[in-house]
Amino acid sequence: MQIAQNSVVAFHYTLTNDAGEVLDSSEGRQPLTYLHGAGNIIPGLEKELEGHEAGEKLNIAVSPEEGYGEVQAQLVQQVPRDAFQGVESVEPGMQFQAQTQGGPLMVTVTQVEGDTVTVDGNHPLAGQKLNFDVEIAEVREASQEEIEHGHVHGEGGVEH
Repeated sequence: MQIAQNSVVAFHYTLTNDAGEVLDSSEGRQPLTYLHGAGNIIPGLEKELEGHEAGEKLNIAVSPEEGYGEVQAQLVQQVPRDAFQGVESVEPGMQFQAQTQGGPLMVTVTQVEGDTVTVDGNHPLAGQKLNFDVEIAEVREASQEEIEHGHVHGEGGVEH
């Protein structure tokens, strides 16, 4: 069966950046399982998997536009240290959920200087080309319930 709209796909992957550093991998774990066409994975990877079958091995390069987007300068902001009430020590690398006009946004502390904290609301992989080595493990038709819910149920998916 070929990967198409409303198919359930399970695949193993290794994600690297252009320097060859491994950023993520399913090695030693269950394959990643998703509902094709439901927006459960980044658009560029989903688009490149379309039409392939179980057993295939692929090398897929995903541009920032088709991955986590370009870096948006307006998502990097300096905020006063006292915005982090109840947090004893604010350090670079810490993540917080900020309340914005557009709703909640995960931000990462990138710098702390005196009473000023710089936070970045961009995805950590924004602006990067992503290189996936993929092995498709399984492709099957989604159940009506999976299609209605927009995600996979059972092994590798959501249990209700």
